Amino acid sequence: MHHNRDFLSSLNENQRQAAEHGSGALLVVAGAGTGKTKTLAARVAALIGRGADPASILLLTFTRRAAVEMLRRAGQYVGDAAARTVWGGTFHSIAHRLLRIHHQAIGIPGNFVCMDPADAADLLNLIRADLGLDRSRVRFPQKATLWEIYSRAINAGQPLERVLAERFPWCQDHCESIKEVVRQYAAGKADRGLLDFDDLLLYWQQALEAPGVGDTLAGRFRHVLVDEYQDTNPVQASILRALWSRMVPPAAVNDADASLMVVGDDAQAIYGFRGATVENILHFPEEFGPATVIRLEQNYRSTQAILHVANGVMRGASRRHAKELWSERPHIEKPVIVTCGDELAQSTFIADRILEYRERGVPLMEQADLFRTAYNSAALEIELGRRNIPFVKWGGLRFLEAAHVKDLLAFLRLAENPKDDLSWLRILQLFDGIGPGRARRALEHLREHGDAISSLESWPAPAEARPAVCGLLEVLAELSRPGLSLAGQIERVRHFYRPILESRFDNAEMRARDLDQLELLAQNAPSREAFLADLTLDPPVSTGDLAGPPHRDEEYVVLSTIHSAKGCEWRNVYLIHAADGVLPSDMANGTEELEEERRLLYVAVTRAKDRLVISFPLRYYHRKHPLGDRYSTAQLCRFLEPPMFELFDRRSHGRTDLTPAPAASAQAIPNAVHARLQKLLG
Repeated sequence: MHHNRDFLSSLNENQRQAAEHGSGALLVVAGAGTGKTKTLAARVAALIGRGADPASILLLTFTRRAAVEMLRRAGQYVGDAAARTVWGGTFHSIAHRLLRIHHQAIGIPGNFVCMDPADAADLLNLIRADLGLDRSRVRFPQKATLWEIYSRAINAGQPLERVLAERFPWCQDHCESIKEVVRQYAAGKADRGLLDFDDLLLYWQQALEAPGVGDTLAGRFRHVLVDEYQDTNPVQASILRALWSRMVPPAAVNDADASLMVVGDDAQAIYGFRGATVENILHFPEEFGPATVIRLEQNYRSTQAILHVANGVMRGASRRHAKELWSERPHIEKPVIVTCGDELAQSTFIADRILEYRERGVPLMEQADLFRTAYNSAALEIELGRRNIPFVKWGGLRFLEAAHVKDLLAFLRLAENPKDDLSWLRILQLFDGIGPGRARRALEHLREHGDAISSLESWPAPAEARPAVCGLLEVLAELSRPGLSLAGQIERVRHFYRPILESRFDNAEMRARDLDQLELLAQNAPSREAFLADLTLDPPVSTGDLAGPPHRDEEYVVLSTIHSAKGCEWRNVYLIHAADGVLPSDMANGTEELEEERRLLYVAVTRAKDRLVISFPLRYYHRKHPLGDRYSTAQLCRFLEPPMFELFDRRSHGRTDLTPAPAASAQAIPNAVHARLQKLLG
């Protein structure tokens, strides 16, 4: 174990000031690649080193992996035992933990089940159908849109009318019906003992503001640290305000024992579409004042040539915490802007560069292609496939959204909470002869018999479903048997589910492997309830997440949306489709939306360690145009302004003159063929 002084000596001056900060509020404006994880870990270690009770430290992050990594590092300095008792995790997982402990005082059932967004959308869909809105003459919003509308209103703290007017204008005519769906959704959750992601935060906030229980919840903590503060939404900021006001009563602002440190980079605020607001970090010094502000500007990731581009992009921002990133890393290559003739030329150029740098010793794993939206990579995927260059794409379907994984988890959720209608409906409809209508009638039967699972025996199931219903009852009875391990429970469910998997899905073998991963994951879980909560609150993005880091001999290029690449770094970064209308998106029309697009470019640029290549196609072809194939011409992203051009090498690839082949010569060949056919066929 290190001594306290050792780790402080490895920090630069500003990092050390942040780690050793005394009481009160502190904002650390940490530019990309400036060592914020190291600084947060050092802060936790320094607090413990000077006598703070580790269990009174709350570390809030945006992924569980980030919290685990920070506490692992802090443990290297002060010992694992101390670091393990720190409260670390995401806003949602900490809320979940507190609600479980204090559920009686808060007034919610102790066995509540937490729904992920997909489950929440399913429940909204159920209500939509009950109200007959799925059959309305004018098309009513789909379940995913209903969930987005509801979640946006909660997270942004905005009335439904305003959310519809600003974000979903095409749904405004349905305002009253949407309100009714949402009202029934809220009531339905309460009846069934279900909480969604937004409820976790709302209940935590409400509990903090209530007399008695609020003091108990806030009294646990004396030091609060928040990572990625630029990504918080208004509800999360109000949780912090409520916590801080109870930790530091007005009469004791200089209480030497309490501190709040938030770390973030306003230039990386790119989650406005989720309800996050950059205002939280811009206004922190006034809202939590008096507050100290420390800037981390020394970048340990990128070369100075790349940072000149990042600084240039953000200089044009209308409002920001001023900072200038700098690096001591030696210059490798100047960033490049490539003007390509069209999408095909762009794809061949990028594939050529990937292979060229691989020959020069940059492994595929150290190279990434970034883009604004998932479909921007279609042409490149085809080119990489053609050349047998392996790639992995980030930003697609998540592991837990796969139907077979959701099926298996539904069995476990039912065993946990027999009132969980969504899981009943999901499982019953797996059986032959049971559709939505019959599944509903089975639910009504259960309700009439006080939700007793065994009452399903007397429900008149259709003949072809009878054996399956009996089998289900046996499985659920076994899952409730004391002493059966969680892995054993999953194995039992899998045995029952296997014939269903084989009859309902093609590639059943591949899907069965996903369920293997789930079983492996369950071996480390302390309980079924903890396992389900963990999967919901911090879902693995893919089976790759479950499998752990890639093997050394695995080789692939990463293709990723910029949003999914946040927090990552590669030696070579290729940003494709940097054309106005794509980045910034042509959907970004307000000033704040355009500012967020600027920050998105900054995030992309600052992922690069050694080399940055920015490309855009001059021509976009529009197939299936009513007048035959047409193309439009594009311009470079407006945030890369002419004064910045000297920071780049400029190149072109493919035909970048815009004169199409003369139409007359193109028509001559079909004419000649036609003439020959006429001659042959008389």
